[in-house]
Amino acid sequence: MSTSTGRRTVRANGVDICLQTHGDPAHPVVLLISGASTSMDMWPAPLCERLAEGGRYVVRYDHRDTGESTNYGAGAATYTIADLTDDAAAVLQVLDVEQAHVVGMSMGGVIGQLLALCHRHRVSTLTLVSTTPAFPPDPERELPSMSPADLEAFGAVERPDWTDRESVVEHLVASERVCAARSVEFDDDAVRRTTRLVVDRSRDVAAMENHFALADPDLPTLRLSQIGAPTLVVHGDEDPVFPAAHGEALADEIPGARLLTLRQLGHEVPPRIWDELVEAVLQHTGRNPAGD
Repeated sequence: MSTSTGRRTVRANGVDICLQTHGDPAHPVVLLISGASTSMDMWPAPLCERLAEGGRYVVRYDHRDTGESTNYGAGAATYTIADLTDDAAAVLQVLDVEQAHVVGMSMGGVIGQLLALCHRHRVSTLTLVSTTPAFPPDPERELPSMSPADLEAFGAVERPDWTDRESVVEHLVASERVCAARSVEFDDDAVRRTTRLVVDRSRDVAAMENHFALADPDLPTLRLSQIGAPTLVVHGDEDPVFPAAHGEALADEIPGARLLTLRQLGHEVPPRIWDELVEAVLQHTGRNPAGD
């Protein structure tokens, strides 16, 4: 039976990082890295428990400017994506974890790629969910941007009053709705529950948008072909943010990578895909999905 710890704040890479663990510390470690402008709550506790019940020690944490980690204030961030990558490595160091199975979504997947290149001794396996190459792929391969219709849908999401809790909740739910697959019903209740938790835990919820202004990594000597960790790419066939070709490029560029395409999935990790996602992660990280 798995156990969860309460959230705690540690000093890592010179900043305060709030984290939580699920499961038995004696089991293999899975480090979950969330996407841009999202806290650890993007990986809901029931999902973490499912992984823990499969024989994993699950670690999730708040990025800078999200949740209860160090907050810089809206528009005042002084850090880079490289700093966020070093934060992830520092979390493992603070927990005295030599190696982890890294699972990153969206920006978290970019961080996972950088971890596998810049802190390669820390990464046992890599799972990249709904993300894009951290570096430009083959010059002859042009990756598609968001469609005009999706760009219009994102642009139509009403800006919130950041001082009003319900206004922020409605803004974030509307943003998640645009990210979701169009072919299935949007799980408004589940998203709203998570969103309210995100807002209530945030030191300054407006600061989460700082992530959208971070520069791309300037590491000209690194290539995806240098990633040595066994890699699983999980991508939805209806992802409006990073169309499916982004996942295909990752699988092609990273040696030995395997692509798992999930049908009727957008840029999201809804409960309806947890069975397939948990099984895939447990298999990729080396044990029977039923646990033992």
